[in-house]
Amino acid sequence: MHKKESLISKLRNRWGINNTFQVIIILIVFSCTGFSVLYVEGQMLIWLRLDGDQSWISQIFILLLIILPLYNILLLMFGFVFGQFRFFWNFEKRFFGTIVSLFKKRN
Repeated sequence: MHKKESLISKLRNRWGINNTFQVIIILIVFSCTGFSVLYVEGQMLIWLRLDGDQSWISQIFILLLIILPLYNILLLMFGFVFGQFRFFWNFEKRFFGTIVSLFKKRN
């Protein structure tokens, strides 16, 4: 019977990180970014008056055009504040590289 690898160990290996503390900081950055975006999204839907019986297509449109870029910007900002900017900058480059490659395959 072999020992199961812990979640922290899996994340360290996947992200190429040697320090468990850095994994915890990165998870905190993801959490702060997620909560911030949820708050901003709720406020924007209220401000744009899309919180009632408006179509869900309008809400998705707002989400795609405003919230997704905002998430990426906040991720870099929180990464900077927590001293993990380089990790998140590389993370963003991989993310956008994946998005671009999806569109290139279709053409």
